[in-house]
Amino acid sequence: MSTLDLVVFISYCAIIIGVGLYISTRKRNIEKTSQDYFLAGKSLTWWAIGASFIAANISAEQFIGMSGSGFALGIAISSYEWMGALTLLLVGKFLLPIFIKKQIYTMPQFLAERYNKNVKTVMATFWIGVYVFVNLTSVLYLGSLAIETVMGVDRLTATIALALFAMGYSIYGGLSAVAWTDVIQVIVLVIGGLATTYLALDQVGDGAGAIEGFQTLMAETSSHFDSILDRSHPYFKDLPGWGVIIGGMWIANISYWGLNQYIVQRALAAKSLKDAQLGVMFAGYLKLLMPLIVVVPGIAAYYLVQKEGLVDVGNMQIASDAFNSLGDESITKVMVDPDLMEVKKDKAYPALLGFLPSGFKGIAFAALVAAIISSLASMANSTATIFTMDIYKEYIGKNASETKLVKVGRLAALIGFVLAVLVSPLLSELDQAFQYIQEYTGFVTPGVVAIFLLGMFWKKTTPNAALVGGLATFIASILFKQFMDHVPFLDRMGYVFLICCVLMIVTSLLEGKGQPSSKALTIGNFNFKTSPAFNIGAVGICIILTVLYIVFQ
Repeated sequence: MSTLDLVVFISYCAIIIGVGLYISTRKRNIEKTSQDYFLAGKSLTWWAIGASFIAANISAEQFIGMSGSGFALGIAISSYEWMGALTLLLVGKFLLPIFIKKQIYTMPQFLAERYNKNVKTVMATFWIGVYVFVNLTSVLYLGSLAIETVMGVDRLTATIALALFAMGYSIYGGLSAVAWTDVIQVIVLVIGGLATTYLALDQVGDGAGAIEGFQTLMAETSSHFDSILDRSHPYFKDLPGWGVIIGGMWIANISYWGLNQYIVQRALAAKSLKDAQLGVMFAGYLKLLMPLIVVVPGIAAYYLVQKEGLVDVGNMQIASDAFNSLGDESITKVMVDPDLMEVKKDKAYPALLGFLPSGFKGIAFAALVAAIISSLASMANSTATIFTMDIYKEYIGKNASETKLVKVGRLAALIGFVLAVLVSPLLSELDQAFQYIQEYTGFVTPGVVAIFLLGMFWKKTTPNAALVGGLATFIASILFKQFMDHVPFLDRMGYVFLICCVLMIVTSLLEGKGQPSSKALTIGNFNFKTSPAFNIGAVGICIILTVLYIVFQ
């Protein structure tokens, strides 16, 4: 990175830290309550919610992991983003009205109100484990990988630096500091990401512009522009054809966008239900944009890597050096040894920064770090929220003051960061980090979705049935992985979801003798009407999705 790049990057860091600290300390003389710290005082507007949804979501696992998957298998990986946009509409329409009227802080708290304390505690423990040992850990690992590749900083130093950066403004300020800095982070990551995509496509088009580059990319790497993979495709197991649209990805998306604490917490902090719904609709449009930022650069890297005849021309020499620095074996050899693609694909995006001119590299790198930092802050804050409100307040400090709850939340976030820093180096042997995250969170996901959906929309679901579902999701997933590993993991999630539902229904009927649970929800008590603005926006998203799948079929 040049001096100009460093100036741009350091300026971004200073702005984020400054804004975060300002928000954290602007009401220093007013004692923070748990609602102030964990739910931003219920003050978030729709545009802040939408931006914060995306900042919490887009991280190293997208910039590095999804770009790596774009390098390996192409545009098909965009289905996670495109189907996510559609899922957000369903979350806004059917789930948020229930959660917001219930005035909950956490997803486990809803389970306590619908089922009992035992269900809440089991699921709270699951979520804390996943957030710390899968989400926080993987984002730190991928982020440190990017910094090591671009700046030459060793991975451990980079990991600690990222953790300290995220802690610097998020631990003291809570969700307010996280959400409002997220607005800046999203602006940076969109501008920086689009700049990277434009310049990469311009390089593909030999300086003729991004449109020419994209046309070249589609012509020369046509196999990378199939949104629906057939069974003969080597990555069919990761993205099983039409099953992506009508199968298990729905389970993954409903769990992530509608039942995931560090995402939904922003909507719970909304000024009103209308703000929450417009926020998720806005996030849906941003999701449609994300493949252009995180997948297309990976495909461009795949094309440029094979173009060895141009490595001695201008910036291509820089790019070649960057790719050659990826490890002990050059990624430019993938055409000779396809096995190397399996090892190096998650370094495609950081190496692609070698194509960018001075100044733009700093912007693009700031975008990458913005995505990493915002996600780390969000995950740590939500981990702290669940631990404080569902574990500490329930079992340890039942009579704790509001001040004490805030202090415990800050300490929990700190411990979460420390554990993630210690564990993250263990992920260095992974192939596609994005796929790792999806697969292993998928062990929990089917049961979570079954527990929530049956609890919301079937009055006869009992607490013990929920525990059966929580246990069955692990056992069934492990059995599938052990004995039916040929089944694509997205399909597996769909099958496990159905198994959990059947077991929960049978348990409920046997235990409750066909009678409604005493804690069942009355759906008529909730307002599922949405505003005209939400409805018009939803139609727009559906039209865009239809066009995308027709064009890239």
